[in-house]
Amino acid sequence: MGFGKWIGGGLGWAFGGPLGALIGYGLGSILDGAAAGGLKQLPSGQTSGGDFAVSLLVLTAAVMKADGKVLKSELDYVKRFLVNQFGAANANEQLQVLRDILKQDIPVRDVCFQIRNAMDYSAKLQLMHYLWGIAQSDGHIDTTEKNLLEQIAVNLGIAPADADSIKAMFVHSTDEAYKILETTQDASNGEVKKAFRKMAVKYHPDKVSHLGEDYKKAAEEKIKKVNDAYEKIKKERGFK
Repeated sequence: MGFGKWIGGGLGWAFGGPLGALIGYGLGSILDGAAAGGLKQLPSGQTSGGDFAVSLLVLTAAVMKADGKVLKSELDYVKRFLVNQFGAANANEQLQVLRDILKQDIPVRDVCFQIRNAMDYSAKLQLMHYLWGIAQSDGHIDTTEKNLLEQIAVNLGIAPADADSIKAMFVHSTDEAYKILETTQDASNGEVKKAFRKMAVKYHPDKVSHLGEDYKKAAEEKIKKVNDAYEKIKKERGFK
C-alpha cells in the first residue's frame, strides 16, 4: 500500500492541532489520492499507523533542524533509515512530506503535548527509539540533537528511567547495559533478572502491534538491545 493511502486511511487525532497544521501543508498531493476513500477519523487516544507516521515525520524534521541547518547528507541518511524501516516506495513519499515540513517553523513543545495527550505510552516509547536512531544515523549525535531529544522525552511525558533506557541504546557509557534495563550496577543478580523480565514485557513487539507490520522491525531491534544488555551483565557477573 502506498504511503498516501496508508496514512490517509488511518489519521485520527493527529489530523487536528499543530500536527494537522503541519501535515496539511506537507502531505499535499499525496493525500489527494487517499481522499477518494475518505479520511478515517479514529477516536482520540487510539493510535494508528498513520498517526504515528505523522508524529515521526514532524519530530524527525525538528531533530534535523536542531543545529540550525539541514544538510543533504542528513536527508540521505534519513532516507536510508526510512527505506530500511518502511521500504523504498513508502520512504520516497515520506521524504517528500519531510522536505515540505522542514520548510516550516515547528512548534515542538505544542506538537509534543498533542502527542502526549493522545498517543498510547508504548507507541511513545517506540517514537523515541526511532528519533534517537535517526539522530545517530550519521554516526554522530550532536549536542543540540541530544538536548532536543531529551526535551522531547520530557514533553511527551516519558518517565525519566524509560527515557534513559532508550538513550543508553544509542549513547554509549560504562553503565549503559544497566541503564537499558533500568537498574543500577549495585543491584543484586536477582534484581537484575527481575529488571530484565520487566523490560522484556515493556518493550515486547506486541506492545506496538496495533501500529502495523512496518513498525515490527524497530520493535524487535529494541528488544534485542534489552537482551544484549542482559547477556552482557550476565557474562560480566558470571551468572545464568
